[in-house]
Amino acid sequence: MHLFAEIFWTRKPVRSKAILLASALAVALSRSACGAPADQPATLQLLPEAQVDSTGIFLHQIIITYDPSVALPQLRLASAPGLGQTARLSRSQITELVQKYEPSGLPTTNWSGALEVRVTRRTRQLVDSDMTQLLAATLQRESVKDKGELELQFTRPWIPVTVPDEPLTVKVIDLPATGVNPSFVVRFEIWNGREHVGSWQQPVLARIWRDIPIAHSSLTRGGLLRDADISFERHDLLVQREAFLSFTNADSSLELAENIPAGLPILNRSVRQRPAIRRGRLVEGVFQEGSLSISLKVETLEDGLPGQIIRVRNPKTKREIYGKVQNEQTVQITL
Repeated sequence: MHLFAEIFWTRKPVRSKAILLASALAVALSRSACGAPADQPATLQLLPEAQVDSTGIFLHQIIITYDPSVALPQLRLASAPGLGQTARLSRSQITELVQKYEPSGLPTTNWSGALEVRVTRRTRQLVDSDMTQLLAATLQRESVKDKGELELQFTRPWIPVTVPDEPLTVKVIDLPATGVNPSFVVRFEIWNGREHVGSWQQPVLARIWRDIPIAHSSLTRGGLLRDADISFERHDLLVQREAFLSFTNADSSLELAENIPAGLPILNRSVRQRPAIRRGRLVEGVFQEGSLSISLKVETLEDGLPGQIIRVRNPKTKREIYGKVQNEQTVQITL
């Protein structure tokens, strides 16, 4: 009645009382249809549909407020539906859940909007590039590590699949015993936290890129690796498996074990520790037992590193004996 009283007692000029009466009646009916009293505007509105992630269904995801003074709490009402499934919550169910978990006074009678909320999961399409990147990152971390940069390519078309629009992890469940090869088949699973998304098997081509040492000019056996004319080029380590990767300009203990033509890679077999004693040299052979010590000159018949046992020969008697390399000048004779 107060709407009609307001119309008849207003002092402002009115062109058409019928128009004003119709407007007032429309406002009253709209308020009544929304489930709110005619003298109190609705502050909360239920959405007909909502999308959530795996953490659950929260109040602020299924309802909106028109009153800035009403703060919606971070209230978890129920578990999220499974991937590809749908959950439905009626207004009465939501009211009961709010009263159960938030009994502090959030208004539950002055609501408008849908009578039921249809809840689904947020999803996206996992396409070829996304899947390749996920799988490559997992194999890089677990298998390749710091050997180089892994590049993968599927040899069979990847059919896009629907997955949760959340962070995904890949678990490799089957890989060749030799690890990542130029061509292999890998079986893997996709997980979203503890939620299993699916299992797949894919044939792939792989490359592991890394800068490796290359002879810039011809290198001679016996030269120090530190002084060699070497450049670095990016190569696939799955093709150049024996490439020498521990090159450092500061290491003076390494030398070339073979001649290397220009343009060829420096391989593991191409490098060795520089011997402390070289074959054909006369060094001091020392025999010691208790307080007895005998020293004589012996000829080395092999190259030797410190601590290594090599053959030596007495130049007078031509007898071959064994000695342990102590340093560049001394061999400890063992009988």
